[in-house]
Amino acid sequence: MNAGPAAAVFVGLAVWVAAAPPRAAVRLRDLAAPPEPSIATSAVRTLVTAVRDLRRGRHRIRERRAAVIELCDGIGAELVAGRAPDIALAHAAAVLDEELRTALIAVSAGGDVAAQLDQVAGLPGAEGLRLLAGCWRIGAERGGMFAGVVEGLAAALRDEEAHRAEVAAQLAGPKATARLLAALPLLGLAMAAALGARPLAFLFGTLPGVACLFTGIGLDALGLLWARRLAAAAEVPR
Repeated sequence: MNAGPAAAVFVGLAVWVAAAPPRAAVRLRDLAAPPEPSIATSAVRTLVTAVRDLRRGRHRIRERRAAVIELCDGIGAELVAGRAPDIALAHAAAVLDEELRTALIAVSAGGDVAAQLDQVAGLPGAEGLRLLAGCWRIGAERGGMFAGVVEGLAAALRDEEAHRAEVAAQLAGPKATARLLAALPLLGLAMAAALGARPLAFLFGTLPGVACLFTGIGLDALGLLWARRLAAAAEVPR
């Protein structure tokens, strides 16, 4: 009488074993599954994103400086053609990028143009508009003389940008050296690991190691920041 339930249990186990995937298939499925991102992976991704955003920001600043020079050239040409300063500003701004064009068209719509140019000059890379605002305060009502002043401003901004590009080219070598020196600790860790010293276990598994790790990262970041500030100070035209 008790053989019926026991037989049912064994039959159920046999069916489950037959239907279950083999161990090899389970192992392959585990290996093929995407691994969960670790803290180190997330930190690296964040760092890469920050570096990419920084490069995009620098490229955008260079483009905006070139746009300000183009704006001054356009205003000078429009003034020479006999147009009023406000109309010259609106026409010259029509060929710029969307953000700068929108801001400058709103400036030319009325009000204190020089004060509004000072506000737009707060955008990164649009510092030249502050000089244009000064020129506007002095000679916006002087017609042809104002055109010569704006053209001179465009030439000065162009020379300044050429100087900045020349200094940046000369600083490319020192910047690369600073980045190489900042990466040397990673090479040291790799060499220590190759020799069997287990540096990661010391840095992440012991209190003195954690202290050394954070001290080294702080000094490394401080050195990079110092080198960057020196380069930025050298790029400023005198």
